[in-house]
Amino acid sequence: MSTPSATRPLPTLSLHAAQTASEAAQRKAQELGIDFNIALVDSTLHLLHFTRMPTAKLTSVDIAINKAFTAAGHRQPTSAYTAKAFLPGGPGYSIHNSNGGRFILIPGGIPITVDGVVVGAIGVSTGTPAQDAEVAQAGVDAVDALVRRKQGAKL
Repeated sequence: MSTPSATRPLPTLSLHAAQTASEAAQRKAQELGIDFNIALVDSTLHLLHFTRMPTAKLTSVDIAINKAFTAAGHRQPTSAYTAKAFLPGGPGYSIHNSNGGRFILIPGGIPITVDGVVVGAIGVSTGTPAQDAEVAQAGVDAVDALVRRKQGAKL
């Protein structure tokens, strides 16, 4: 019988992939004519890359970072928390108070997966929730394309 390992590998988003996602998100933002805050965290939930476009709301900086934190930490988009279960009276109400208040219930945070494993997440804020999610998805799509081009290269 083999001895259990004391460690395990933890795939994580690279700075190159985070920059690629940010650039794609910025292009989508320019198409929309809105400046956004764009945050990328790695699989350990730590900030890896951040861009504040010139007129992005200053009060949205933390929101973008926390959307990425929430999406990576719970391994699902922040849009999953718009259901009635998270409204007052629902069984998930007050989850937004967890993690020192960093848990965000607003769409615009999307996990980034490679081979089914969450390696990080992108969080976007300044527009409407739908616009934030659209810009974030552009970043996710760019990383997916990068992975396909590299055919499984480590990020």
